[in-house]
Amino acid sequence: MNVLITEYLRINLDTEMWECRRCGQVLIGARENYKRGLLVYDRDPREIHKPLLDTRRYDRTFSPDPAWCRILEYYCPKCGTMMEVEYVPPGHPPLRDLELDIDALKLQWKDRKEVAEAPLGEYHPPQRGHQHSHGH
Repeated sequence: MNVLITEYLRINLDTEMWECRRCGQVLIGARENYKRGLLVYDRDPREIHKPLLDTRRYDRTFSPDPAWCRILEYYCPKCGTMMEVEYVPPGHPPLRDLELDIDALKLQWKDRKEVAEAPLGEYHPPQRGHQHSHGH
């Protein structure tokens, strides 16, 4: 049974694995930090936040100092979907932003049918009531 967790992540409760919602790639065990199953791009923050002052003349340029801050982008290793971005000090391990009680999830979902999931980008909201026009 798949349980949707974020826009691009789901947990397969049968296998206890994190999966990419876009391509179905199995990432890592659901009891672990999902980021450890993703590709990581360690970016210099000046690539995103361009210096506002001349770096040859000024030490402080209103851009994050790469000696103090890195931007980590996390991508699915199969389809390349960006799943998360975080700002951390250089060398800091991936932050654990999701820690779910897998056993409680299994109990919660044990009597439910498979979670119906439309492919990403193909969601069609339900129609409400009848449609009418005020025209002629």
